[in-house]
Amino acid sequence: MTSVYRQLTAVLKQHGYSLYRQSKGSHEYWCKNGCDCVSVPYTIKSRHTANDILKKAGIRQKI
Repeated sequence: MTSVYRQLTAVLKQHGYSLYRQSKGSHEYWCKNGCDCVSVPYTIKSRHTANDILKKAGIRQKI
């Protein structure tokens, strides 16, 4: 796991997201309240991609 993945999942956890399920390939679904879900690749290397995932989740915090 990359440090960007660890930072991203830490921010998601701070905002109430939890690991919902493993997806096909290298992705995981993280959900909040069972309906707000984002797909997170655990091979993520770019902080720009991580910031886009946070934006999609409605989180203003940046990595």
